[in-house]
Amino acid sequence: MKRKGSAVWAGGLKDGKGTVSTESGVLKDVQYSFSSRFESGAGSNPEELLGAAHAGCFSMAFSAQLGASGYTPDRIATTATVAVEPVEGGFGITSVHLDVEASIPGIDDSQFQEIAAAAKAGCPVSKLFNTNITMTAKLV
Repeated sequence: MKRKGSAVWAGGLKDGKGTVSTESGVLKDVQYSFSSRFESGAGSNPEELLGAAHAGCFSMAFSAQLGASGYTPDRIATTATVAVEPVEGGFGITSVHLDVEASIPGIDDSQFQEIAAAAKAGCPVSKLFNTNITMTAKLV
């Protein structure tokens, strides 16, 4: 299985702008720029897209692992916060934090935490990042 995303950029770093799109068409020519990435300008940026991908991947992995343990979640809500900071040689993704809230009938917190940790480690997007990934998981 292979999935495609694409980007087009025109101009210099600070005065240029670009668009990102996905093969499925869900994202089509979504604007991004220096100001949307490093300031608070309109548009998207690579890090929020990575955060959405990580949150979605983790939620599915958690659901799969819960199912393998005999549980069906009513709801899993995940937010991934991707930190970008100056590092030697430029900028780098220095950490990702997953905030998870889930409603899962019949599970106790100990088992919930154990399965959440396994999902964090096993999620394909988690495996992609070469950075510290932390998590706060709350059973609601």
